[in-house]
Amino acid sequence: MGAYVLRRILLMIPTLIGIMAVSFVIIQFAPGGPVERVIAQITGTDTSATARISGGGGDFAGSGVQGQGTGGSTSTYRGAQGLDPEFIKQLEQQFGFDKPPLERFLKMIGDYATFNFGDSYFRDISVLELILEKLPVSISIGLWMMVLSYGISIPLGVAKAVRDGSRFDIWTSAVVIIGYAIPSFLFAVLLIVLFAGGSFWNIFPLRGLVSDDFATLPWHQQILDYLWHMVLPITAMTLGAFATTTLLTKNSFLEEVRKQYVMTARMKGLTENRVLYGHIFRNAMLIVIAGFPGAFIGAFFGGSLLIETIFSLDGLGLLGFESVINRDYAVVFATLYIFSLMGLVVGLISDLTYMWVDPRIDFESREV
Repeated sequence: MGAYVLRRILLMIPTLIGIMAVSFVIIQFAPGGPVERVIAQITGTDTSATARISGGGGDFAGSGVQGQGTGGSTSTYRGAQGLDPEFIKQLEQQFGFDKPPLERFLKMIGDYATFNFGDSYFRDISVLELILEKLPVSISIGLWMMVLSYGISIPLGVAKAVRDGSRFDIWTSAVVIIGYAIPSFLFAVLLIVLFAGGSFWNIFPLRGLVSDDFATLPWHQQILDYLWHMVLPITAMTLGAFATTTLLTKNSFLEEVRKQYVMTARMKGLTENRVLYGHIFRNAMLIVIAGFPGAFIGAFFGGSLLIETIFSLDGLGLLGFESVINRDYAVVFATLYIFSLMGLVVGLISDLTYMWVDPRIDFESREV
């Protein structure tokens, strides 16, 4: 097992480099960029609703005013006509675009190996501090969503398999399918209308992870305040999240129930619970565990953007989206690197969980 884990860890290195290389190449051909973003701010042509340029952007604006009117710029940047070429070079140097792409990529990989992500282009803060600042929101959403969705879907899937074809199975299937069909952001809007002072009751807060006076509350009230704020966003995300896992668990159990070893176990006089949880559960859960890495990453970072926007939760999903829109490549590449690394690590944990659930699986005898 140790050799297998070591091989998997070593394979993460070229995988990460490949992911970053492909993304880096795509960015090189993408229209716009941080330099053009600052130029648009200077010339007043930036109409983006998500623009949040501060600190460095303000300094550039001041320099740009002094550099206008030269008429000698031959820059290829869109909107740079009339700006001082020296000012354009200063912008390129500030963002690191004065170096060849290969040199920039190699420097980025070397820095990322030590988790040195540099500073945000348009925020007066380091990228790592920015990510750590937004991380509690994404952890809160993702962790509660995973706990609730798996905590509901696995027992529900087992119950549906045991009562296959019954009224319980039929009406729960209808509820699960309806919950899966309706997007989570529509649930979020409905919950706001019903329970957050929209048109009916004003029970839960509309925005934020905690209240404004959170720091002054006793510790037990802080826990209640946090849970109070989490009810609506987590409910909105969880209602449609457990559908796939529920049906997958049910179908996996039904497939195992029909196999010969189950009939043999019953013929030996084992109780139904012993057959169900001692024999069927171990084999049926393998396919559920296989989908855990994707569900984990999606819950933490992929599915929370709209929920974060609706409930004004400033997490990593919203940060990544705004960074792409604002061409803050330092944040874009850092979040991509972290997400990819987490996905690879969780994939390894998933494989190790396979062996824990079913010791018959031997990774030592497999080639990676």
